[in-house]
Amino acid sequence: MRVWLMGSYDGVEQLQLGEVPDPQPGPTEVRLKVRYAALNPADAFLAQGLYPAKPALPHILGRDGVGDVEAVGLRVADIRAGETVGILRCDAGVEKPGTLAEKVLVPAESVARIPAGWSLEEMAGAPLVFLTAWQALTQWSDPPAPPPEKSVLLITGASGGVGVASVLLGKSMHLIVVGLSRDPEKRVTLKALGADFAFDPEDRSLVKSIAASISPKKVELAVDCVGGKLLPQVIALLGYGGKISIVGRSGGSVPEFNTATLLFRRIRMGGVAVGDYTAQAAQGTWKEIVDRLNAAGQRPQVDSVVSFEEVKKGFARLAQGPMGKVVVRVT
Repeated sequence: MRVWLMGSYDGVEQLQLGEVPDPQPGPTEVRLKVRYAALNPADAFLAQGLYPAKPALPHILGRDGVGDVEAVGLRVADIRAGETVGILRCDAGVEKPGTLAEKVLVPAESVARIPAGWSLEEMAGAPLVFLTAWQALTQWSDPPAPPPEKSVLLITGASGGVGVASVLLGKSMHLIVVGLSRDPEKRVTLKALGADFAFDPEDRSLVKSIAASISPKKVELAVDCVGGKLLPQVIALLGYGGKISIVGRSGGSVPEFNTATLLFRRIRMGGVAVGDYTAQAAQGTWKEIVDRLNAAGQRPQVDSVVSFEEVKKGFARLAQGPMGKVVVRVT
């Protein structure tokens, strides 16, 4: 089978097309003929050695995907050859070979059927970012109760995969959603997806502009996909007891800031790690996510689809900042 091989930790630019034997499923695994895979920033970080996992080389990246079940292990009872399924969170693409391949092995407990009405491309790119967004939104408490008293959610990098998922899930939780994106067209799209406000993070008056828009409220929860120089401004917008869920660091290292700004407002910061989901927890959470999206008439956002031969082009698009997910058509 054809695969994209990562032979070093020198970045996704060094990936090479290659051939390896078809994998054989273990007792509790299924083998999928991959139809679509999706790219994530975590793939690029892993390829640079900036991710906790250090798989043996050569490695195959790709954590998301949809495929046709070709073979099942001896102890797999509820999945049959010929079904088309998506992949929830598992070790594929992390410690084990991933979906940038024509075929992949996945634990049977980590696959899910395609929700009614969804395209294969939508399913291919949704699970990882939506599970991440759900954890970011709920790690401090259960989903908030419906109105009348609405809380304010701030999302940095709101046009990316986790950002869009946070917008959609935040609205399903009846939050006032403020999204940040540098691209004016993307800000328009974010509002069309339900964001109440959308701002340019490069605006020199960002803190004042957001504060005026949500006054007299303060931000109660921030999902930070960017970090870098933006984080101190996010902190400045939080009210008493405000919380920040740290998802990414595309903005680089955070410059020095006065940690005393955290003290008197009892601000809490916590990292998000989708790897903490067990297979059972991921299945339950995924059902909740799909139910919420269906109730709102929403779908995952696909930015673009590239061919299997254009994986490097897909990663370049990911680095530019897509509006939603970059998906790879494998077969």
